[in-house]
Amino acid sequence: MRPLPILAVLALLLASAGLTAAAAPDWSKADLVTVEMVDYRFVPDHLSFRSGTAYDLRLRNDGKETHEFTAPDFFGAIEIRNPEVIGSYGKEIVVQPGQTKDLYFVARAPGRYGLICADHDWAGMTGGITIQ
Repeated sequence: MRPLPILAVLALLLASAGLTAAAAPDWSKADLVTVEMVDYRFVPDHLSFRSGTAYDLRLRNDGKETHEFTAPDFFGAIEIRNPEVIGSYGKEIVVQPGQTKDLYFVARAPGRYGLICADHDWAGMTGGITIQ
């Protein structure tokens, strides 16, 4: 008789304890949410996500200047599939004029989170994010 692979043993232990491993999201079915970044606003400027749902957050810079999607507390409240899209400090996504970037994530921690463009918050380029 062959020994069971470690993942099979773990699945059996979880099942016997009445627990199940979280299923991996089907990224082909992720809800698409597009945010247009223009000089000097986010459109829309308030976003709402459901906990446990997979999302493709598409950031499109239609402005003439570089913009940032700065939301470090929000980034800490989600499971990110492609963390390389977030800058090295883990607090913002920089989008050049004419560029589009996608952030794939699953919302986890309900709450309200701030959103700013770090270079243009003084001009009112701010918003909010809610995870329900």
